Amino acid sequence: MEVQIVETSIVEAIDLLQLLPEFQDMRDNPYYQERIENSKSLTLLATIDSKPIACKVGYDKFKDGSFYSWLGGVLPKYRRLGIAKALADKQEDWAKSEGFKSIKFKTLNRHKGMLIFAIKNGFKIYSTKSKDEFDNYRIEMIKDLL
Repeated sequence: MEVQIVETSIVEAIDLLQLLPEFQDMRDNPYYQERIENSKSLTLLATIDSKPIACKVGYDKFKDGSFYSWLGGVLPKYRRLGIAKALADKQEDWAKSEGFKSIKFKTLNRHKGMLIFAIKNGFKIYSTKSKDEFDNYRIEMIKDLL
């Protein structure tokens, strides 16, 4: 089972994300296209035997030298195989080569697996934002690339 990682379109990434249980309430494709169209962006797709199994989308959201890792996920059947790490590594390498100094992202307190993954991969919490329920608190993370 060989994983291939290639650059792709936001439309292909959104099609894959709609298959993930964490992304049940997605908006229409134009919303996602408009968010990244005037920014430097990278959309990656991981495949096995040409079948899409994971993706990672990021863009220059803040215009502060950081790259925002916006959306991503792995189909449940393919989790815990190192695919998310491979996508994150490729995104980091690209961001460094494009001159970004850090990577930022947000997650929810209920996504424990994502929090553990991030901490294991060198991210630090830099902000939290309370929401209606404790599980919905936003956790903002950053990793320096220098």
